[in-house]
Amino acid sequence: MTSRTWLITGANSGFGRHLSERLLSRGDRVIGTFRADGSVEDLSARWPDAFRAAHLDVTDPAEITAVVDAAWAALTRIDVVVSNAGYGLMGAAEELTDEQMTHQIATNLTGSIRLIRAALPHLRRQGGGRILQLSSVGGQVAWPGGSLYHATKWGVEGFADALAGEVAPFGIGVTIVEPGGARTNFRYGGSVLADRIEAYNATPVAGIRRILTERTTQGIGDPALMAAAMIASVDQDPAPRRLVLGSDAYQAIEGALKARLADVRGQRESAEETDAPLEGVTTGGPAGLDAGKRDR
Repeated sequence: MTSRTWLITGANSGFGRHLSERLLSRGDRVIGTFRADGSVEDLSARWPDAFRAAHLDVTDPAEITAVVDAAWAALTRIDVVVSNAGYGLMGAAEELTDEQMTHQIATNLTGSIRLIRAALPHLRRQGGGRILQLSSVGGQVAWPGGSLYHATKWGVEGFADALAGEVAPFGIGVTIVEPGGARTNFRYGGSVLADRIEAYNATPVAGIRRILTERTTQGIGDPALMAAAMIASVDQDPAPRRLVLGSDAYQAIEGALKARLADVRGQRESAEETDAPLEGVTTGGPAGLDAGKRDR
């Protein structure tokens, strides 16, 4: 087992807390960020030489840069960056306020992107490292009542997927973590529920509202085991692009991908009917940049 130094956002609760405690117990060093004062004092007390606490609001771009730069300046090398801070905003799209939408995107999506961008120059200069981007089963599957949350998770997965190809030449590995329901405080402590619009009472949106208000269900996933799996993934070379955690996540993602593929395959002929006349052939390049099979 190799001793490593980790930077973990949201180290005060949920997966961030489980990761921090497990890593510190085995002898690794952790820079753990928090927003609520006093939420990581016990970690500082138990591991004064191995744990460094740093206040960080990931919606504040200047604070992100300052915290990341200070962490590298103090410790010289950081092996793993875990972009974990985030929360769930639930409710129908129409029920959300502009302020709620803005904060959800700034936390889950742009906050994650800014954190990773701030770390990349340091990772390149030190010759490599690993990035773990916490997503969710909700980064591959979408359910009514979670439209903005899904938007942030699908968005951060697209970012991390492309990023992995960009930084692989520098020895930097990227893994997208996709946990299902876990027994953390995310569901009942870390989620925000929008104010109700009565027109949605008899729609599928009512399901997520009922779960969050009645508090009668819990996730199947063991957060300690999930944290252990995340840590173990860092020893894999090359880095796994995705890490699915929980049988519920596996079943939901597999089902969604099968349905999506079936929908796409049913449109092969109609898709080809929109191609321009073949004038030449070229290869290489993303299809989305008009550099596919046809030379226009």
